[in-house]
Amino acid sequence: MCGLNGRYSAAVAAIDAANAADPTVIGVRGEQLALALAHGRLAVGWVRFLRPDASEELLLAARAHHLRRWQVPRSSYPEGRAAYLRWRRDQKLRHAQEIEVILAEAGYPPVQIERVQALIRRDDLGSDPETAALEDAACLVFIETQLAEMAPRLPRERLVDVIRKTASKMTPAGLAAIAALPIGDAERELLAAALGT
Repeated sequence: MCGLNGRYSAAVAAIDAANAADPTVIGVRGEQLALALAHGRLAVGWVRFLRPDASEELLLAARAHHLRRWQVPRSSYPEGRAAYLRWRRDQKLRHAQEIEVILAEAGYPPVQIERVQALIRRDDLGSDPETAALEDAACLVFIETQLAEMAPRLPRERLVDVIRKTASKMTPAGLAAIAALPIGDAERELLAAALGT
């Protein structure tokens, strides 16, 4: 795992500054934070939890995995699952493109920038343990920050389906980490119903 060298610190500061402009603010772990900023910080925490040996590139990818995500809202795409999946794919591509400028300005060489971009895009998800750890972290952040907000808007059976689809993308280590999520009893009950735990 990397130390917090000057280049890394500069990149993290730039990512956080960009994400702090997210107009959506959420309460998470006792703080009010811009949504994209919260997602980046939480993802880094989960990556460190799952992979104490995380590379510098993986930590940067976790921090930037929702870089300026609010700029292209889900509502800018049509309704339906196919459009949702296209939006998610396009967002990953955009985040990967935008991180290049930040990392280059912080002094990272092309080979490290390309690795961060590949992680953000989730290239080789089925075979790269670091990509899998980033996906686990993103799923854990989703459950922690969005499950309670979704619950009143979706029928229970739809919510259970969303949880199951999320869980299907996670590794056994990621699924085990769900037990450590700081969530309420209602969310725990939904997870238990969806996952049979």
